[in-house]
Amino acid sequence: MGLILIYGASQIVQVVSNGERYLRATDPKIKSLNVLSKQHPEQNLCIIIENGIIKFTGLDTDQEFSKFSDFDQKIDAQNCSILPGFVDAHTHPVWEGDRINEFKMKLEGASYMEIHEAGGGIHFTVKHTKEASEEKLYQSFTQRLGNFSKFGTTFVECKSGYGLEWQTEHKMLRVITKAKREFKSINISSTYLAHAVPKNTSAELLTQDIVENQIPTMRNLIMSKELDVDNIDVFCEKGVFDVNQTERILKKALESIQGIQINFHSNELFPLNSVEMAVRLGSKAVSHLEEISDSEIELMAKSETVGILLPTTAIIMQLKRPPARKMLNSGCIMALGSDFNPNAYCYAMPMIMNYACVDLRLSMNEALVAATLNSAFALGVEKTRGSIEVGKCADLVIIDSQRWENIIYQMGAHSNLIKYVFVNGNIVYQKE
Repeated sequence: MGLILIYGASQIVQVVSNGERYLRATDPKIKSLNVLSKQHPEQNLCIIIENGIIKFTGLDTDQEFSKFSDFDQKIDAQNCSILPGFVDAHTHPVWEGDRINEFKMKLEGASYMEIHEAGGGIHFTVKHTKEASEEKLYQSFTQRLGNFSKFGTTFVECKSGYGLEWQTEHKMLRVITKAKREFKSINISSTYLAHAVPKNTSAELLTQDIVENQIPTMRNLIMSKELDVDNIDVFCEKGVFDVNQTERILKKALESIQGIQINFHSNELFPLNSVEMAVRLGSKAVSHLEEISDSEIELMAKSETVGILLPTTAIIMQLKRPPARKMLNSGCIMALGSDFNPNAYCYAMPMIMNYACVDLRLSMNEALVAATLNSAFALGVEKTRGSIEVGKCADLVIIDSQRWENIIYQMGAHSNLIKYVFVNGNIVYQKE
């Protein structure tokens, strides 16, 4: 890989520059993000990468720059802005069986739970995922990972959850683990998800099976290096897993698997007060939060549990919007995810940021922080990802614009704007 010089940039959007782990909207730093900008046309803003790690950011007239020479590769970023790679904190990308027909049903007024209870929805995808070979799942999964990558995502959380029984969940986790180890165009955080209850059992019986059988089996496979699993997730929802069942699953995972992080579905369709449990268990994050209460917002604001907002889901499913502005103003740590799945088909974090601004009333600074540093914190990788700082991995997006805000403002234009995507210092996408 050697020594790489990226030169001539108009802006380098570091986001932060002093090792901050996250930013709350109440932090003054979020209103004035750390952005290096050209002050004169002759100035030369640069980034130097060595063996995948950022070694320098600044002007070529800086004394520190003179320590580097004999570059193996030079990348021209004239009139461009450089941003941290986007971190997608919530996706469901391993499956077969799309749901185009159900999109039509939703447009005609059918709710998620109505489709779910009628045997459609997730059960349609579960059937096709069970029937698919591991090779077919891996092929479709890596194709999707390539799409995430070319739209600027450099780190993505990937869930299982379309098996509903261990054999298929294990198959999905093997697919995610293989990609995490072998697919170099994107970084992956792997999640086991208890997603729904099969028709032939109950939530209580499935909870017992997960606690007594699935988690112990998964622990053994992690210890033997067959699987990599970073997070545990449960769909805590009325008609699926209740708060008590969710807590039993999460606590069993915490007790059994060293280093596993809690990151679960909370308060999407009904107000179940699951955030109290999330904060009490020290969860890294909770997602959705359309039905979060004021008392739960107050709890989150006093904690380091991240709220992951999923703007496309609320729009596509025509749900009540999460009270994002209230959460931000209260001091909650907010992140963003695409929620990519057969029910909400969107790869592009630039679109997610635009929706977060327009539909949830985030500022552009808040949206960028939520899609980079705070999402990295939600996945426990903020020490190496989420900002452009010396010592961090060189996950970068170079856009063909002198102002970084255009990646959000120019809705749907990300394919034209993104010129390069770097992951660990390697170019994984270059616009032709």
